[in-house]
Amino acid sequence: MQIEVKEIIKYSEDYLKVKDFEDSCANGLQIEGAPKTNKIITGVSLSQKLIEIAVKKKAKMIMVHHGVFNKHLPVPFRLKGVIRNRIKLLLENDINLAGFHLPLDAHPVIGNNASLCELLGIKNIEPFHVGFVGDLAEPVKFGDFVDLVNKKLGVNSYIISAGPNIIKRVGIVSGGASREFTQAQEKGADTYMCGDICESVVWGVEEAKINYINAGHYNTEKLGIQNLGELVEKKFKIKVEFIDIPNDI
Repeated sequence: MQIEVKEIIKYSEDYLKVKDFEDSCANGLQIEGAPKTNKIITGVSLSQKLIEIAVKKKAKMIMVHHGVFNKHLPVPFRLKGVIRNRIKLLLENDINLAGFHLPLDAHPVIGNNASLCELLGIKNIEPFHVGFVGDLAEPVKFGDFVDLVNKKLGVNSYIISAGPNIIKRVGIVSGGASREFTQAQEKGADTYMCGDICESVVWGVEEAKINYINAGHYNTEKLGIQNLGELVEKKFKIKVEFIDIPNDI
């Protein structure tokens, strides 16, 4: 069944409340293709490989967490290199591109961070930044919690054991949010998890005496787009397929 792309976009924008966010990209339709689609490909990040898969599967719509950002299109405007090649491939094949960035991090039900909290057993969550801080069901050793993160996400996390050995409260902000450890600590977190690490943050974490987990940008941001795809599939009775293109960073 062919579904109007604009209906899918409106539903997604409304559900994620994109108008509530100031972002470094346009949330919603970023590149216009065919007016209708009967298949959607979802993924974490736009890449030529993801577009080629969509072409092969004859999908007329791609939905991602990381689409085209303002920083990709410098002023004065120049469309060249990697971004030019991706957009050319999309336009040649009449494929729509939709991206949902911060709204998909922050959503309290299907977002990356709410989903990570649920996956890791973190309860009584409170929002901060675009993430959450909450309590573990019972205190656990920091090493055991790291093992849980690694098992659930299929990663080998970079850690800094600068806080207590027995942890009770965890803050999570998916993706590139290393500096937000201070906000997590202000909310009572003894452990902070995100998806990157900055050199300057290493010393800050040690001096603040908080535990730190870098579980990778890609791997902390897979759940939200999968959840959105499942919602769209159920709402519109349309085939939605998540394409996992592994990235350890």
